[in-house]
Amino acid sequence: MKNIVAKKLLLGAVVLPVLFSGTAMAQEQPEAYASDGRGSVARDSSGDCWRTGYWTPAMAIYECDPDLLPKAEKKAEAPAPVATTPVPAPVTEPEKVSLSADELFDFDKAVLKPAGKQALDDLVGKLGGIKYDTIVAIGYADRLGSDDYNKKLSLRRAEAVKAYLVKEKGISADKIFTDGKGEANPVTGDTCKGNKKTKALIECLQPDRRVEVEVAGTRETVQ
Repeated sequence: MKNIVAKKLLLGAVVLPVLFSGTAMAQEQPEAYASDGRGSVARDSSGDCWRTGYWTPAMAIYECDPDLLPKAEKKAEAPAPVATTPVPAPVTEPEKVSLSADELFDFDKAVLKPAGKQALDDLVGKLGGIKYDTIVAIGYADRLGSDDYNKKLSLRRAEAVKAYLVKEKGISADKIFTDGKGEANPVTGDTCKGNKKTKALIECLQPDRRVEVEVAGTRETVQ
């Protein structure tokens, strides 16, 4: 009799752990997606999540199957937008250069001198890296001579500058605009006295004889 009781107790001791173990396994949630060594969801070569054999639509997660989630859950699980710092737009700076007409032309002439061509070459070199959207060449004259004559002379000088930039420097003609202001906007003001074409007066009025070249601001600068 003692032997029989002992066996029944032993069987009870063996069966109970098996029953409790079975209960624990039944409570464990099976994985719907395979995971890699880092604990992240494993993906195939196309970037799609690997679903396990336990996967059902009810087990879908936003990371892998957002279209299968109800709208409320989509909104709750969607990652918060990452704040980005706006990249500043390239800053453009206008380029404006005033060239002495006496450097470009002989007195009372509108034909470019060799020194004038060199001055324009230097100007284009300094404007390297600029995308020429618009170039404006404006000619001026001193107050010696009639208004009408000076107006025409200043325009011819501006046109001569344009012709050189187009033919010799390859700048598109439709990007260069010219104008002649005659004796308007004198740089010397009223500092030069007299009206006769004396050597002293011609030299004094030299700053008024000029061609201003302005390039629309297209040079990009780093912020």
